[in-house]
Amino acid sequence: MAAVRAARRQRLRGFAFVLPALLWTAAFFLLPFAFMVAMSLWRRVGGRILESWTLENYADFFGRPHFLEGLANSLEITLTVTVISVLFAYPLAWIIAEKVPERWQRAALMLAVLPFWTSYVVRSYAWLLVLAHDGVVNRALLAVGLVEAPLVLASTRTATVIGFVHFFVMLLTLTIYANLRQLSPNYARAAADLGAGPVRIFLHVILPLTLPGVMVGAFLTFVLAIGDYVTPQILGGNNELVLPQIIMLQIGRRADLPSASAMAIVLMAVVTLVYFACARWLRLERA
Repeated sequence: MAAVRAARRQRLRGFAFVLPALLWTAAFFLLPFAFMVAMSLWRRVGGRILESWTLENYADFFGRPHFLEGLANSLEITLTVTVISVLFAYPLAWIIAEKVPERWQRAALMLAVLPFWTSYVVRSYAWLLVLAHDGVVNRALLAVGLVEAPLVLASTRTATVIGFVHFFVMLLTLTIYANLRQLSPNYARAAADLGAGPVRIFLHVILPLTLPGVMVGAFLTFVLAIGDYVTPQILGGNNELVLPQIIMLQIGRRADLPSASAMAIVLMAVVTLVYFACARWLRLERA
């Protein structure tokens, strides 16, 4: 009987420790999310929001080509950024983990994440200046004679991708580096003893074992990029709108909160689908 009471007290003590986190999650995520779902089922008529349940906002979203184009732009840019960031981050993480002496690895990581210390908005405006008509890139290209006239780089999808990649390469480098450091070198040695060359060791040993870490970083990149408003607004301008920009236009110009809520729910549904697509690797990483 005493053991049962002790176990009950232990469970209550554990619940008391997690209760603040549960209350915080409920207050700042579950309740706002539930309200947003309810708002997406209401209507805005004549400047007023009518609390009448309808799927009209969702039908309106999927029935308007420019809304769907915004979603398509978001997916295309996000997938492009994720792939390019992985391709840049993996070699960088591998060089730091395998080629840089251990005593210098912390300094190398600090240099890699140094742009994190700068404001997100400041970084975006810095890239806008670099990619401008008379910016550093165009001046360099004109100086070496690679182009005869300045390229149009600012306020384009290319500028948005560059700004995103600059940010997310740092994030992916950290996640992949941590995964590489946890990998025992005995795996590669065993494969080499069995006659595998460097390429086969990487493709059949190192890459599969570090893939969960890569997928975690790629999923975080996808989530943060597809919901970002600042970078496309500053670097992409309004030439090619992504869905977060359309959501902000619905709020700022039309004050159409039900329509904006429906779009936000659609965006969250896309992220949820991507999560389930990556769930296998995410589970492996947690294990």
